[in-house]
Amino acid sequence: MITLTAKTNDILHLEKGISLIKDYFPARLSQRLSLTKVSAPLFVQSGTGFNDDLNGVEKPVKFNLKNIPYPVEIVQSLAKWKRMRLHQLGLEPEQGIVTDMRAIRPDEVVSPIHSFYVDQWDWEKRILAEHRRISYLKETVEQIYQAILDTNAMLEEAHEKALDLPAAVYFIDSETLLQRYPGLTPKERENRIAKEHGAVFIMGIGGLLSDQAVHDDRAPDYDDWSTANEEGFYGLNGDLILWNPAMNSALELSSMGIRVDAGSLREQLSLKGCGSRRELLFHSNVLNDVYPLSMGGGIGQSRLCMFLLQRKHISDVQSCIWPENI
Repeated sequence: MITLTAKTNDILHLEKGISLIKDYFPARLSQRLSLTKVSAPLFVQSGTGFNDDLNGVEKPVKFNLKNIPYPVEIVQSLAKWKRMRLHQLGLEPEQGIVTDMRAIRPDEVVSPIHSFYVDQWDWEKRILAEHRRISYLKETVEQIYQAILDTNAMLEEAHEKALDLPAAVYFIDSETLLQRYPGLTPKERENRIAKEHGAVFIMGIGGLLSDQAVHDDRAPDYDDWSTANEEGFYGLNGDLILWNPAMNSALELSSMGIRVDAGSLREQLSLKGCGSRRELLFHSNVLNDVYPLSMGGGIGQSRLCMFLLQRKHISDVQSCIWPENI
């Protein structure tokens, strides 16, 4: 006979909440963005350009498989793989895919919101050339946020404690944010704007701002952060950030954007000094217009759970390995 202690009961209750979120949210996301769930790889062939090098310094876990003549590496994200998969599936414009992404980032600096293990709902959607606009990006962000609001309401119906969330997302370009708070660091600016509005989407992340710094680094070969947009700024991407009462700080839930086309990929590879990547399979297919135009992003599963269930550390909602001091 097993006797459940109060602590064990608390953990089981938490696991129930995690399960509710992980079952409900991706279904609502798929409905709102017209996504079909697909399976995804845990590792990809090295040297093809399909793995994500994130900020350009993180090194993936690489190893060999029996009877396979080339090395493989565990994914760090699926930003590029998903675009290839859209091409293979032949989806129509404004249709897309979503998958449970599992990744290992061995160079990650762990913190209350960062782990070596990454779990995301990774999604990608085919778009038309006329969709490569900030207005279309905003419409998509609003649909994602509505799926979060739907999930919060579901938890309340399931007798879980729900959050008091703002009805809409506040949009701001990273350059405007810099001008509003010139004496603050990018993370301090995120905290200030998130606390003020509750839910914010910061646009144009990756390119140089007027202070000759970037709001945050972005790789040159998935999000478009260099194209001039209709609002007079640069970039067609951004981060969805919510104010987290449990931590008394901002929490990034999603990094997403309209992906590079041939012109912006060529420009961003040049800006980052990565021109040699043009010969890789993924990059040559983008440059030669083999892959469809797309937009996409990742939504942190553990982060959404810790936010909606108001936990202070990602280890509360995720099994991983942590340094002893944590």
